[in-house]
Amino acid sequence: MISAQEASDILDRAELVCSAEEVAVAVRRLAGEIKASLGDAHPLVLSVMGGAVVFSGQLLPQLDFPLDFDYIHATRYGNETTGNALQWKVMPKENVAGRVVLVLDDILDEGHTLAAIREKILELGAKSFHCAVFSDKETGHPKPIRADFVGISLPNRYVFGFGMDVRGAWRNLPAIYALKKP
Repeated sequence: MISAQEASDILDRAELVCSAEEVAVAVRRLAGEIKASLGDAHPLVLSVMGGAVVFSGQLLPQLDFPLDFDYIHATRYGNETTGNALQWKVMPKENVAGRVVLVLDDILDEGHTLAAIREKILELGAKSFHCAVFSDKETGHPKPIRADFVGISLPNRYVFGFGMDVRGAWRNLPAIYALKKP
């Protein structure tokens, strides 16, 4: 955990890469795309904690069709800035067998976490797997999974805000920032 002063210093030195207005427009567009594709499917929507909590909270009220909601918690980052081994903290409490499943996540970075989630959901018997990510990072490398629904593309930099953290801080920002290059 970092101190409030350290968190403030990080934000003061950060660069805005996606304004709160751009975030809101992207979420509205995603809601429309998801409704057009899955609105008749009565999907089970799974939010990936903790990063997708802000995205899910903004998106769910705009999905004006029947759905069931649950969450999962799988992470490679914890409070670090680089990924490690995948840790499963919470599996879905709802039965996914035979269900159309939509997983919501904050960012598709290298794709390893989301690919492992897809594998687990299909292993648990889901009828189909779909994923919506608020942001897709342009890493320049192939990823083991592609999102079905993408809000925005982000540069290959360490980003935070709108659910994404920097050393545990700033998930609560309505916009997205990038750490300044050294």
